[in-house]
Amino acid sequence: MRPTGIGVVGLGHWGKHYVRIFDWLLDDARVVQVADLERENLDAVRARHPLIDGSTSHRAVIENPAVDAVVVATPASTHHPIAREALAAGKHVLVEKPLALEEGHGLELARLARASGKVLLVGHTFLYNPGVRKVKEIIDGGGAGDVYYLAARRNNLGPIREDASAVTDLAPHDISIFNYLLGAEPVRASAVGGSWLKPGRADAAFITLEYPGGVLAHIQVSWVDSHKIREVVAIGSQKRVVFDDLDPLEPVRVFEKGIAVDRGATSFGEFRYQLRDGDIRSPHVDAAEPLKVLCSHFLACIRDGVEPLTGVAGGLGVVRTLAAIERSLALGGAPVALAPRATSPAAAVS
Repeated sequence: MRPTGIGVVGLGHWGKHYVRIFDWLLDDARVVQVADLERENLDAVRARHPLIDGSTSHRAVIENPAVDAVVVATPASTHHPIAREALAAGKHVLVEKPLALEEGHGLELARLARASGKVLLVGHTFLYNPGVRKVKEIIDGGGAGDVYYLAARRNNLGPIREDASAVTDLAPHDISIFNYLLGAEPVRASAVGGSWLKPGRADAAFITLEYPGGVLAHIQVSWVDSHKIREVVAIGSQKRVVFDDLDPLEPVRVFEKGIAVDRGATSFGEFRYQLRDGDIRSPHVDAAEPLKVLCSHFLACIRDGVEPLTGVAGGLGVVRTLAAIERSLALGGAPVALAPRATSPAAAVS
């Protein structure tokens, strides 16, 4: 079986890594052509991969008959139109997060993928991270007890996106992680933010999401904080579980401490809280590059018909949540309700 022909559109931070992985690390794929508007980006990639054709037009990639699948790693505002052209041309598509900036555009892509029978996978990379999967394993196994709330911080100085806010650029990571950990989408969102670098664009924001069952979630995103943080915390009745993406040795730590109501009390005088105080442990987490895992999964979806882990339904859920957050920002923090999610990808595009 010949390697899957890959075309990569956009050679910025993520695009060049897609080229590296598909061209060097996966035997069943071959990067055929790349495209970027910036000649400097093209030259840098082709210096490392001299056998790959390059173009300043994304249409050259989409129209190349040797390209079976297109990776869209361009600015967020262009995800929808480029992915739409690729799907219409009969290509499988891996599109960087978010799937689109509007739910209607995301639904259009979903319908095109369904009608053409092509794979549409969204690059929510953290769902392929072994550390995040370990946290999911702990929560699903009941190890944390009842989940009370989740909290995430994603701060750094830039990189600044001119076509998107810090919310659109950074929050999709944590929204996708929260939805994955809880197996649900939020029912309500509220957010406040500040615009210091460019009027009308949030450079930092504080987001609150409400999930079914009374679970709360908080996200802090910032382009203007000099202290880089990439952290997700799950607070449960029995344990506190921390994922630190910047810790290569102990990315997951479990604090065996928690508090819960003593449900066995028979009178008000006996009503009390149960405190648990135990050890701090670091469970084993497999070493794997999340983006390589994602790319390998994309190829399996194409070749073997595997259902995408980060497919249409999940991508649309993130888009809906982002829209509610942006609406709340415009309303000065007023809560915005989200419509119930579709129960399956088929229902999402019906």
